[in-house]
Amino acid sequence: MRSDRVRLFQTLPHACGYFADRTAQNLVIDPAAPQLDQLYGPALERGFRRAGGHLYFPYCSSCRACTPCRIDAERFRPDRSQRRCLKRNADLQVIESMAGYNAERHALYERYLRHRHPGGGMDEADASDFRRFLTAPWSPTLFLEFRLGARLLGVAVTDVCLHGLSAVYTFFDPDETTRSLGTFAILQQVELARRRGLPWIYLGFWIEGHPKMDYKRRFQPLQIRTVEGWSDMQQP
Repeated sequence: MRSDRVRLFQTLPHACGYFADRTAQNLVIDPAAPQLDQLYGPALERGFRRAGGHLYFPYCSSCRACTPCRIDAERFRPDRSQRRCLKRNADLQVIESMAGYNAERHALYERYLRHRHPGGGMDEADASDFRRFLTAPWSPTLFLEFRLGARLLGVAVTDVCLHGLSAVYTFFDPDETTRSLGTFAILQQVELARRRGLPWIYLGFWIEGHPKMDYKRRFQPLQIRTVEGWSDMQQP
């Protein structure tokens, strides 16, 4: 991706979602670019992330904590805790579904946000918020649904690109915390990548030492991207 072929914009400073005492800025690929579907795969390779119809990369003036990370699908082996997670959820059906809004998904999404982000402005997501954040007309998105019988327990929003999957977002029933459905979603995305012969599962950003991000280091071998390119994360 060369800057003479696509425009990049830098956002104004805004509150950081991970550190209360910091501000953040993003680089955003021109959302009006006509070839976003073609740019998406190369952008993932360079550490970008999709949110709604935007491809962005954190670019803060005084912080470089956000580090792109991805799972090596072929070399990944679940650890003991992850194997227990698979066993706990062996009663679930995993369904590859077309991405998009419906009332059932929206109701689960609202419940999840009310539990995870109470009073933060995200907990009143209407149908347009659902569509705007989770899908884009140019994005190759599918929804992995996790069902117990007819009951929808979770959805892993997954973008399927030419050389890998991007784990965009997962939402699930907040009453089912003992199932560890967030972990289960990533494990299912690894299996989806293997079925489709794709080498990578892009997990967005990892922040060293941050409690909300620490779970990602358990999916080994995990690669991180620095200015030198991608390399395996060194285990402590």
